[in-house]
Amino acid sequence: MRLSIVIPAFNEERLIGECLRAVFAALAANSRAGVETEVIVVDNNSTDDTARLAREGGARVVFEPVNQIGRARNAGAAAATGDWLVFVDADSILSPGLLADILALIESGRYVGCGSVVRMRDLPWWAGALLWLWTCASVLCRWAAGALVVCRSDAFRDAGGFNQALYAGDEVDLSRRLKRWGRARGLRFTILRRHPLDSSPRKIHLYSAGEVAWQILRVVLQPRRALQSREKLPIWYDGRR
Repeated sequence: MRLSIVIPAFNEERLIGECLRAVFAALAANSRAGVETEVIVVDNNSTDDTARLAREGGARVVFEPVNQIGRARNAGAAAATGDWLVFVDADSILSPGLLADILALIESGRYVGCGSVVRMRDLPWWAGALLWLWTCASVLCRWAAGALVVCRSDAFRDAGGFNQALYAGDEVDLSRRLKRWGRARGLRFTILRRHPLDSSPRKIHLYSAGEVAWQILRVVLQPRRALQSREKLPIWYDGRR
C-alpha cells in the first residue's frame, strides 16, 4: 500500500516547516513493512519562500498557478502515486495518533475515506461555539473538514476530485460524492474523533468577530454565489497571514 500526503500551500512560509516536521514524525512513528509514503507540497502561486522551505523540509513540490484551494488539492492528487490520498492543510499538525487511526481505517478494508474532528486552541468563546457547531454537523453528516480529507485514490478519480467551480466548501461536496461512491461498493466514509487534528486558529485572530459573522452570513444567504466567487470569500483569499 502506498500513501500520498498532499499539502496545499499558499504563502505558508511561517507554518510549512512545522507542518512538515509533524508529518515526517508521524510517518516515522507509524513506519511498517508494506507501507510506502510520499509527501507532496503544492505551491499555490506563493510569493514567499514556501516552495524553498518545503523542499528543504523533505517534500516534493509541485506548482499550481491558479490560487484556488480545490485546484491546489487536485494538482497534488494528479502528481501523487499513492493508493490512498491524505490532504492536510499547511497550518495543521498531523499527529502520530491520528495517522495511526488513518492507517487502521485503511487496513480494515471497510472504508472509502474519512475526515477528522478539528481542535483549535486559545479561541474566544464565540469561535469555540462555531467550532462546536461545525464539529456536530461534521460528525452527524459525515462531512470532512478541509483541513484533513482522506480517501482512496480510485474513488477520488471516479468522483471527479475537488470541484473547481467552488472556492470553499469543496471538501463537503467531495465528502458527499465519496459517500455515494462508497455506498455502491459497501464502503463507509467516517469522521475520526479519537485524535483531533490540531489546526491553527490564526484566522480567528486575524479577523474580527464581525468579519467572520459577515462571511458566514454571506455563505448562508447566497451559498451558490458566495462559494463560486473568490471575491466573496475574503477570509479564504485576501492573503492575510
